Amino acid sequence: MKPDSKPASFVMAGGGTGGHVMPALAVARELRARGHSVRFIGTRRGLEAKLAPAEGFPIEWIEIGGLNRVGLRKTLVTLAELPFSVWAASRLLDRDRPTAVFSMGGFVAGPVLLAALWKHVPVVVMEPNAIPGFTHRKLARFVARALVSFPETAKWFPAGVTEVTGMPVREEFFAIPPKPRSDKLTILITGGSQGSRTLNRAAQESWELWEKGAVRLIHQTGPSAYEQLAPGFRASGIDGEISAFLRDMPAAFASADLVVSRAGMSTVSELAAAGKPSILVPLPTAADQHQLRNAEAMERIGAARMVLDAECSGQRLVDEVLRLSQSPNLLNQMGQAARSFSKPDAARRAVEVLESFR
Repeated sequence: MKPDSKPASFVMAGGGTGGHVMPALAVARELRARGHSVRFIGTRRGLEAKLAPAEGFPIEWIEIGGLNRVGLRKTLVTLAELPFSVWAASRLLDRDRPTAVFSMGGFVAGPVLLAALWKHVPVVVMEPNAIPGFTHRKLARFVARALVSFPETAKWFPAGVTEVTGMPVREEFFAIPPKPRSDKLTILITGGSQGSRTLNRAAQESWELWEKGAVRLIHQTGPSAYEQLAPGFRASGIDGEISAFLRDMPAAFASADLVVSRAGMSTVSELAAAGKPSILVPLPTAADQHQLRNAEAMERIGAARMVLDAECSGQRLVDEVLRLSQSPNLLNQMGQAARSFSKPDAARRAVEVLESFR
């Protein structure tokens, strides 16, 4: 913060999943480092309930559920909760009097953004997906600024309010150097911290299909599948390692020549920061097909190959890997294309935008 500027107060809205909470925490840390006051508003069942207090940030609670693709009963419950949630959020904003509200989206952000707009508090949203999530899409016309990852996302917001900033990613991913190719290809397979049944099944089917000694697999299964898959992996003779959860994901990225993963924006941003080529398998049940659009955008710039969930088998996985690895310099070119998509200063830029409303 500049010596002649005064500390301000900001509210962080958005939670539920790590993809919502982790970027908000990165922005909150930067705000706090500049001397500002930061408070979260969330629900007790979302990840924000654990992660925000662990980082030393105060958090206030509202009760709200989702509205997008949740079924009639849940929709009716949420609609009944909404007026009370907006009222509770408005009371919190009256008390904190924030300079601006920062939103990563998700259902918890809805009441907070509605309350902020009612109170004429500027709303800054960070929308990492190619197609905005339900909350940001419905309130797009009212936001003061929209920080996006894909240029095509700008069409969902009013002219002149968008800026391509990317999504905050841990510095360790940007520090990963290009990996020289060796005779053995190292493939990281990860469906995220909870794992992916599709990727786990395809990986298992592939074990007997690889040419002996051709690949090394690093496979994060998620906790529910580990006990089932680990014995078979070890008995297969495949070089590599299998684990329920990789605690040092930047190290796993650094050792990989190619990453096979879902296409959530957190993962896509990490791939870009690390400059890693990938095979992306979008989650078909993701809201508004945002993972499909993310994967299409990465494939369009030459950074990834997309395989639809219904087509992802062990044989398809092996065929895609061989196709990519047998083309001279293709993996390196894909990694360079991924790196061109990265934005290393997303958190800092988000804070500068928020500070502009003081």
